[in-house]
Amino acid sequence: MKNLKKQRRIQVIAIAAVALIAATSLIGYALQDGINYFRSPSQVAEEPPQPTEVFRIGGLVAEGSLQRGQGETVRFAVTDGGATVQVAYTGVLPDLFEENQGMVGTGRYVNGVFEASEILAKHDETYMPKEVMDALKEQGVYQEPEA
Repeated sequence: MKNLKKQRRIQVIAIAAVALIAATSLIGYALQDGINYFRSPSQVAEEPPQPTEVFRIGGLVAEGSLQRGQGETVRFAVTDGGATVQVAYTGVLPDLFEENQGMVGTGRYVNGVFEASEILAKHDETYMPKEVMDALKEQGVYQEPEA
């Protein structure tokens, strides 16, 4: 009788361990596409990511770089003061998107151009995403907003 209880206990523990490993694996697989690392234009220029890697890039929209072609594709450059990366985006840009303003984009870096699938612009005069602010401070081009 004691052997049977011991054997059952071992079976329950083994099944629980397998279920825990399976659940952890499924959660990791599901979150794999949701994790997007942030990179500044300088980091992209120094070490270009693989074309299959989805990541976020942020900085200021370079002055004079905004080009609206035929159709919905918009081309512009994003800079952090140290490097500039060309961006192509197909879609409707946010209302507050303009040159010399902060932006963050999500997409892939293919053949020297960041192909954005999503563009976010700053939402008021004082806001700038933390990642963008840190990258600009690192390059020495960030200026504190006037109070």
